[in-house]
Amino acid sequence: MNLCDFAPEYIQSIAPYQPGKPISELAREMGLDEHNIVKLASNENPFGTSPLALEAMINALEEVMRYPDGNGFELKTALSKKYGVDSNQIVLGNGSNDVLELAARVFLKPGTSAIYSQHAFAVYPLVTQAVGAKGVSVPAKNFGHDLNAMLDAVTPETRVIYIANPNNPTGTFVITTNLQSFLKQISPDVLVVLDEAYNEYLPEASKSNSIEWLDHFPNLLITRTFSKIYGMAGIRVGFGLAHAHVAGLMNRIRQPFNVNNIGLAGALAAINDVEFVKRSYALNQAGMLQITSGLTRLGVEFIPSFGNFISFSVKDGKASTVYQKLLKQGVIVRPIGIYEMPQHLRVTIGLEAENNKFLQALEKAIQ
Repeated sequence: MNLCDFAPEYIQSIAPYQPGKPISELAREMGLDEHNIVKLASNENPFGTSPLALEAMINALEEVMRYPDGNGFELKTALSKKYGVDSNQIVLGNGSNDVLELAARVFLKPGTSAIYSQHAFAVYPLVTQAVGAKGVSVPAKNFGHDLNAMLDAVTPETRVIYIANPNNPTGTFVITTNLQSFLKQISPDVLVVLDEAYNEYLPEASKSNSIEWLDHFPNLLITRTFSKIYGMAGIRVGFGLAHAHVAGLMNRIRQPFNVNNIGLAGALAAINDVEFVKRSYALNQAGMLQITSGLTRLGVEFIPSFGNFISFSVKDGKASTVYQKLLKQGVIVRPIGIYEMPQHLRVTIGLEAENNKFLQALEKAIQ
């Protein structure tokens, strides 16, 4: 036996997370000019980064020889003011993925289980398996969360339930009343993780007052991120909001410097860039209409989405073929077979010209 054989079986059997293909990789593989490649695979903000955040991060470079504030005091203070929670209810993370993992490490162990929906974010089963707990995938309903079925799946071993709203990669959305009803029926000894990474892309009429629910549900954890609409995916800053006791346990195992100086500075500035968020939202709404109208014209079926992306189906089991044809034309989208959706591809909403290139390339690819 070698050293690796002594690792737990549940670690050895993990299938690593597969990120979207980088532009540089496609350029090398296909001999393409990087400047002519459109990447619409990773739900990034096509506008780039909040200008206020970018300026703050550049200024923060002068202090990179210093360790960051391990408690993130200034960022927590700003988040506390924005969302009306106490600082001791906040958990900072190296992206919201980090917060999801912290929840698993605190509340899951071998012999316990976590529930999540079929077609939900791939990190949920990954972090569950990484701590030796059992993952329970509940069949989706119309590609979205079936909350009644998830409620029926709860057992005495259930310690965590993950809900993505909106969900990635399907873009489906659970309305406020259904979520509230679900929370009322869950035992207080089960943590409900409400992943709202795409919350800022929701129309105001669709947004819930989920943060106010923290006063009524001490077993609720809400996760948010600066990676999406704020355009800071490469910096990795996320956060969780929860009851102080839940946040306190998560902060006990959080790495002291899991958010770096540059990320702290950028996030602190981004919070105040209301104009950038408005422009990004408007761009996404226009781009969503552009792409869905194009897909309809091409006779391509899609799942209505509340995020900054849309999943569409490819007939006759040719999703992988269409994906390769798009790559050859310099367009990167995302295969989502790992989500039990082998006949679908996911495309991120881009700039108008990027969306046009995708639609033109898709038309050729499906012929």
